[in-house]
Amino acid sequence: MIERIEEWLHLSSMSREHDYIIVGAGSAGCVLASRLTEDPQVSVLLLEAGGRDRHPLIHMPAGLARLVNNPKINWGYYTEPEPQLLGRRLYWPRGRVLGGSSSINAMCYVRGDAADYDEWAALGATGWNFDAVLPYFKKAEHRPNGDPRFHGTGGPLHVEDLRHRNALSEYFLQAARERNHLLTDDFNGASQAGFGPYQATLKEARRCSTAVAYLRPAMMRPNLTVLTGASAERIDLEDDRAVGVEFARHSRLHRSRARREVLLCGGAINSPQLLMCSGIGPANELESVGIAVAVSHPEVGRNLQDHLDYCTLYKSTRSISYDMNLLEEGIAGLRYVLTRSGPGASNVAEVGGFFRSQLATDSRADIQFHFVPAQLDDHGRNRLPGHGYTLHACFLRPASRGHIGLRSSMMRDTPRIHANYLSAEGDLKRLSEGVKLSRDLLVARAFDDVRGEEIFPGASARSDTGLVQAIREKAESIYHPVGTCRMGSDARSVVDPTLRVRGVRSLRVVDASVMPRLIGGNTNAPTIMIAERAADLIKSAT
Repeated sequence: MIERIEEWLHLSSMSREHDYIIVGAGSAGCVLASRLTEDPQVSVLLLEAGGRDRHPLIHMPAGLARLVNNPKINWGYYTEPEPQLLGRRLYWPRGRVLGGSSSINAMCYVRGDAADYDEWAALGATGWNFDAVLPYFKKAEHRPNGDPRFHGTGGPLHVEDLRHRNALSEYFLQAARERNHLLTDDFNGASQAGFGPYQATLKEARRCSTAVAYLRPAMMRPNLTVLTGASAERIDLEDDRAVGVEFARHSRLHRSRARREVLLCGGAINSPQLLMCSGIGPANELESVGIAVAVSHPEVGRNLQDHLDYCTLYKSTRSISYDMNLLEEGIAGLRYVLTRSGPGASNVAEVGGFFRSQLATDSRADIQFHFVPAQLDDHGRNRLPGHGYTLHACFLRPASRGHIGLRSSMMRDTPRIHANYLSAEGDLKRLSEGVKLSRDLLVARAFDDVRGEEIFPGASARSDTGLVQAIREKAESIYHPVGTCRMGSDARSVVDPTLRVRGVRSLRVVDASVMPRLIGGNTNAPTIMIAERAADLIKSAT
């Protein structure tokens, strides 16, 4: 069968019509494409700027360590110089491939605290409280051994326990026990708090991205057309209605019309950029790069939030980490291919925890940990000699807000990312608390027979002043940007609770950018939930 993804190879510039045009085949776009084409009478065009998810390391869990610098599947964004981080430009990897960031992330399946969604509803995202969204988490999920009160079976997205865990990960859980921290086997159960193993989006020890879980089965349907290498340039507007999308493919410009709706699924960076390049956004931002204002929308690109993370790194006196040479990596890869076991079956971030610190302002955990049985420096791009282990800590509820700005009127020019980390009073103190907790865990007796030198923060960061300096020098994103097309009930919100863009008919945003506030944890599972619920909202509108 000729795959539908290769259709339109010689597409002319003449208009083509579909009921829905989805921009972005990432975590949300793949879900929408699958759910909307369940109706055989509905036609869908899915546009993806990246390529197919053919790279074999995408599908091997531990392969993510070798994907971090691959420009064929990663947008590789950088922030603008960050004032509170010594003017550093922080690296923001985002998926540029079918499945989006679900094809390159660490696969941790985390929903956040139930109170996060009740907070959304209180902020004006009516109908997005936890009791309302839990059925959509369960609808997406297939986890046969989970508590049926909180987990689903039969959904496209397989969620599994890891088949392989490094001995150092067990030391970490033992350290948490020594420090009298609560232990849990399910961060997505009755309570999020505690230390334990991460569940992962895996199917039989292979990555279960949304491209695998949702899109691949849907691509057999004749009512779905998927175009890769198709970069959206702007949304076509007629008066106050979105009627189609202009996109570039094979060095030619094309247009397609949407009979019903245009659905933006580009994520917290690309969705607001496309809105602004289409004339929808803050007037001063648009006019500064020569874009005529079609719909003045002051909050498009604003409300940017992300989790800032610090890695505490220790050398190991024993060679038991995942710091392998090429021969060892090759052996682990072969074992994985033959048996789906061994280090290749690990997502590397095997265990962690959610902890309510003494600085927490409510009942929710405010610090998240990811333990990595390897030396992780500069997102894994700087490989250190020898063996070691790393503990990520991030403050879950930052008050700092940034924004996405334009570099030019063209989508091909990367936007300006002003994360504005640590600009809000209190965020630095709370991240410092997370690093102190990390250090306390890593000096527990459980690590006595492997503990070497502390590399980061290091001996120069024993005082509070030294620790603050270390954070400014080394803190990085843990890849959870949200909020730039805020959902709400007020007139200034970018989208309403049905995800329709205010002031523009037949246009919705469906991705992490609509989150009014950052949830307490990894953002992939909530993004999939948003798309599941959006599919029902869209269907009910026809």
